Amino acid sequence: MYNTLRLKQLILLAGDIITLYFSLAMMLLLRYGENNIGLTRVYNAHIESFSFIFAAWIAVFYIAGLYDIRSSKNDFQFLKRSFYALLVAAGAAVLYFYFIPALITPKTNLFIFLGIFAVVGALWRTSYNNLLGLQGSKERLLIVGSGPVTEELVAAIQQNPQLGYKIPYRMNGGLNDPEFKHLSQIFIDHKISTIVIPSHIKRNLAAARVIYHQLSLGISVIDVATLYERMFEKVPLVETEEVWLLDHIAEYRRAYDTLVVPLQRVAAFALFIAFLPLMAVIGALIALSGGFPVVHRQTRVGKYGAAFTLYKFRSMRKNAEPKGPEWASVGDPRTTFVGRILRYTHLDELPQLWNIVLGDLSFVGPRPERPEFVEQLKKEIPFFELRQLVNPGVTGWAQINYRYGASVADAYQKLQYDLYYLKNRSLLLDVAIVLKTLKLLVVKIS
Repeated sequence: MYNTLRLKQLILLAGDIITLYFSLAMMLLLRYGENNIGLTRVYNAHIESFSFIFAAWIAVFYIAGLYDIRSSKNDFQFLKRSFYALLVAAGAAVLYFYFIPALITPKTNLFIFLGIFAVVGALWRTSYNNLLGLQGSKERLLIVGSGPVTEELVAAIQQNPQLGYKIPYRMNGGLNDPEFKHLSQIFIDHKISTIVIPSHIKRNLAAARVIYHQLSLGISVIDVATLYERMFEKVPLVETEEVWLLDHIAEYRRAYDTLVVPLQRVAAFALFIAFLPLMAVIGALIALSGGFPVVHRQTRVGKYGAAFTLYKFRSMRKNAEPKGPEWASVGDPRTTFVGRILRYTHLDELPQLWNIVLGDLSFVGPRPERPEFVEQLKKEIPFFELRQLVNPGVTGWAQINYRYGASVADAYQKLQYDLYYLKNRSLLLDVAIVLKTLKLLVVKIS
């Protein structure tokens, strides 16, 4: 079973790129015609300048969630996201063209382009969304078994037809379902293209033989965990086993560790120097409002379980934990007035740039926990220690997809996102996480 969701995202991206350049071509034809040889330099200048803008626009569209197939529905939320994304992208283009030569007369050409793209882009997006929702284009699934993860999958498929899946038949009884012995007929009668099975059925040799004999019918087989991961971009712990983890998590990404890690330490040092004036102001405000120290040092658990000292601007009052470590929470009453502002804007985390320089942290990775909580969470949550296979991060996949964690239940949910990151770790995913983190910060501050 090919990852059709990823394919649809790539088609969406390609369609946007084509639409952007088509709108640019239409604007140039309207403004200059097509036969004036003397305008070649003007054409080239427009293409070069707009190409840079288009790259920024694609990033804005991604941050706005316009490449999330789950939200590709022609509803009010989609229209609102599209409008705000275009507004931000247009603002960025206006600012950019303000600083380049007047050769391309941006005040006129840019607004003509925006008008064309608004129409062409809207037609492309709404047409594609309608195409995604067509019944005939859906992959027909037979889902075997039941359980919380399976039911979550079924609900998501039924509520989101644009995902491209349809469930014409289910076997809730799993191996005990009397129809399991008649798979071939069910596949033919209901035109099934893919069978979805939970891990415990996949391990059953008798069931595996029955399913194996259906491959000649052109049936694809996928396990619940894989389909769940593709749809929700997290790994379901209840469907995860040691063998799966050995296949997907233990892989060593040599290129990533060799290239990305040193580069981000250099980048962190440059940012640390750039933010020194701001950090000096923040330190002065903390000292004036609550005295010293202004920087809080706290022991956290890093890669391979090694302890390190995490640096943050002090946001809590002194002696805030007289009874020992406590879970932090949104609106924590232990925070000071200045501390609440720092936490809300995440400016309290600026000193962690030095942790990245030292190699204790990365820009992106699972959030480092305190040793006291790690020991507790290891006992209560399976595979929790796997978070320690990589450097912890200032931001991460779990942080941008789940609310502030303040309990064991929250840690359980966030681990599912952390495992997804470990399995799919790459420079591209890191960039995506940083972009979405910036979006969350801008939304919170505004």
